[in-house]
Amino acid sequence: MKIVINLIRNLLGYIIIALDLVTRGAKKKRAPEQQQEVNNELKHFALYQFAACPFCTKTRRAMYKLNLPIEKRNAPEGSKHRQELLEGGGQVKVPCLRIEKEGTVEWMYESSEIIRYLEKRFA
Repeated sequence: MKIVINLIRNLLGYIIIALDLVTRGAKKKRAPEQQQEVNNELKHFALYQFAACPFCTKTRRAMYKLNLPIEKRNAPEGSKHRQELLEGGGQVKVPCLRIEKEGTVEWMYESSEIIRYLEKRFA
C-alpha cells in the first residue's frame, strides 16, 4: 500500500512540475550589476526540497519569477542533505530555506513564508 501511495504522490508531483514548466512566466529583469549583487548574496542561501513536492514546486516557481538562482538541495531518504536538514533545522520538512548571514544560520519552513521573505527582500 505504501508503494502505491508513493507512486500516486510522485505521479501527481511530476504532473504539477510539468504544468509549472508550461505555464511559467518571464523572469524578473535586473541590470547586470544588480543581478550580480543578488547572485552574490544568494551564495549564502539553499533550498532543501523534494523534487515532486507541490509546495516545493510553488517555492521554485516564485524563485524563478524573481530570478533568484538559489542552490537546490534534494533531501530524499538516506541523502546527506536530509541529514543536514534534520541536524540544522531540527525537522525533515520541505521546502526549507537555509539562510546564512553574519555567521548565523536561519532555517525557514513553509512555502508561503519563504515566498513572502524572498519577495520582500529581492523585489
